[in-house]
Amino acid sequence: QVQLVESGGGLVQAGGSLRLSCAASGSIFRFNAMGWYRQAPGKQRELVATITSGRSTNYADSVKGRFTISRDNAKNTVLLQMNSLKPEDTAVYYCNLFMGGNSYWGQGTQVTVSS
Repeated sequence: QVQLVESGGGLVQAGGSLRLSCAASGSIFRFNAMGWYRQAPGKQRELVATITSGRSTNYADSVKGRFTISRDNAKNTVLLQMNSLKPEDTAVYYCNLFMGGNSYWGQGTQVTVSS
């Protein structure tokens, strides 16, 4: 059984930084994609950034140049470094693992950016 555990959310002022971490455990395929999605109140969940096991990355336009996704394949962890945070980045951030045609989700971590 796959489990994703997130950490690193919190409250920060606009312009500040946070780093989110997600550790995957269980039967993890060598080839997979990990990423972060977010959901603000009253809005649909949206992609923030993804990274494949080959380290190809994809970012939402709204976070390009401010967020950086990285991973440690040996530890099955994915990090999201968030800089220059804006109030509109406020949301619950979810870690995602996609492998073998299946999608797995973490429990979510709250990120709140005050103006």
